[in-house]
Amino acid sequence: MDLSDPFDRLEKKIEITGFEPVLGGKLAEKAVWVDEAKCIGCQYCVHVASNTFTVDEFHGRSRAIRQDGDSVDVMQEAIDTCPVDCIHWVNFEELDNLENSLDRDMFQSFGKPLRMNKH
Repeated sequence: MDLSDPFDRLEKKIEITGFEPVLGGKLAEKAVWVDEAKCIGCQYCVHVASNTFTVDEFHGRSRAIRQDGDSVDVMQEAIDTCPVDCIHWVNFEELDNLENSLDRDMFQSFGKPLRMNKH
């Protein structure tokens, strides 16, 4: 009789490929990413694919917040509407490195102006 943990045996049989879906059960090879350093805050992508993109309130630049928010066709339409070509399809494995490469402290804010006390 094998007394080893059955979950341990199960984990050994599952091979992680990197192409697993984030949510929903569909196999997705690519993720959408916004190069916020190039974004001009036009918000076209948000108007087309509002379940995928949002605008950062402070910086005023678009950001992908969900990878399963809209269909691939809708996300591609949002990419095609971008006037500065700052939205790209990338490998899921690249997302963390791309996000970490952005230095948001160096961005000029296109967002809401800072509140100033007039007194």
